[in-house]
Amino acid sequence: MDNKESGEHKISGGHTPPGGNKESGPGEVKRPGLEGSLSDHLANERTFLAWVRTSIGIMAFGFVVVKFTLFVKQLSLVLQKPILPPTRGYSSILGISLVAFGALIGFLAFLRYKKTDRLLADASYRPSTLLSTLLTICILLIGILLVVYLLASI
Repeated sequence: MDNKESGEHKISGGHTPPGGNKESGPGEVKRPGLEGSLSDHLANERTFLAWVRTSIGIMAFGFVVVKFTLFVKQLSLVLQKPILPPTRGYSSILGISLVAFGALIGFLAFLRYKKTDRLLADASYRPSTLLSTLLTICILLIGILLVVYLLASI
């Protein structure tokens, strides 16, 4: 049975479904009322979800960093050996900062998602690297702080 006979509409391969716009290229269907193609909007959503996963990962790492001192204390009780955790408390400050940074990344990702969605709808999208640059700089700074912290504890 042919796709036309079964009532199914093919999205790719040259067939334009009802309400679609062939001008967007093969395999791309424009949604009525929106300028960006469906694949552009779906790519925007996938990118947002990737930023959300990154945000959750950063927050989880921050949580682990904060709880590491507690783990060391519990380990000393189990081993019945005195293990002295670092007394400065930098791990708590760093961990809380990571959790806050992860939450900020999640919020900025949402703002970027909404802005990109609006720009796709207006057909005025221009790529921006602000969020990627911010994340890269912050991860670099966190890495440097972790190296300094670990070197100080040796």
